[in-house]
Amino acid sequence: MANAIRFFDLNTGAKMPSLGLGTYRSDTHLVGDVLISAIKIGYRHIDCAQMYGNEKEIGDALKNLCNDGIVKRDELWITSKLWCTDHEPEDVPKAFDKTLQDLQLDYLDLYLMHWPVSMKKGSVGSDPEKFTTPNIPSTWKAMEALYDSGKARAIGVSNFSSKKLGELLEVARIHPAVNQVELHPQWQQAKLHSFCKSKGIHLTGYAPLGRQKVLEHSIVNMVAEKLGKTPAQVVLRWGIQMGHSVVPKSTNRMRIQENFNIFDWSIPDNLFAKFSEIEQERLLKGTAFVHKTHGFYKTIEELWDGE
Repeated sequence: MANAIRFFDLNTGAKMPSLGLGTYRSDTHLVGDVLISAIKIGYRHIDCAQMYGNEKEIGDALKNLCNDGIVKRDELWITSKLWCTDHEPEDVPKAFDKTLQDLQLDYLDLYLMHWPVSMKKGSVGSDPEKFTTPNIPSTWKAMEALYDSGKARAIGVSNFSSKKLGELLEVARIHPAVNQVELHPQWQQAKLHSFCKSKGIHLTGYAPLGRQKVLEHSIVNMVAEKLGKTPAQVVLRWGIQMGHSVVPKSTNRMRIQENFNIFDWSIPDNLFAKFSEIEQERLLKGTAFVHKTHGFYKTIEELWDGE
């Protein structure tokens, strides 16, 4: 009998569902129906962010689902993220309250610092002069206050290298519960995995299907064929067997269902070992957060600390 791996334990004691629904770039006119379908299929973990521009529509759908008795709030795991324009300590609670208001919730299960990048308040678009010098410790302190209030039941980060995480741990009163990063068979992040495991920080993989590119890999397809599964199912199952949660995004009901069917089987050790042969490449480089003149990070290497 396969180990289902439906949850992961966080350092707060909370149990986080291993599979979530990503909502990045889910159109505002579609996301409500997509969310309702996903909850009816069995999803209980929804990954949101203020920057995605669809939290109001998600909030309407969540309210309808709870009012109709389809799901209870305490059965759900809702994550959201602090955007780079709200890093000033006085802006953190305002941004958090706006997310709560849009989602029509009293609390979040998890609130993440979206990037280790700060920008001028209200800045939008690609103006390179929008960047400011990040003060991660002061932003984190404001997030710790949200945790103390009980309105953010766990706090964490996203897109942090092991170096940046290590620096945060030196000053943090409350350790991050989660680091959400790009994770899939073509970007396995072995060093970060090892570091986070040693510090009790859970990893969540965004873009776990590698923006579709990884689904075309010969090893992924070989494993899928041997197990009678789709490449997407194999890649997601690989993720949870690696010990990290995954938040695939889809607006296609059939794919949302397919992505959910990963709990009653597993990848055997001999096939699992094959994934170590896959050549590694970061697909989401964060080039928008780097500028050789105006950016705090002048190069991609500085953003990721060469990891």
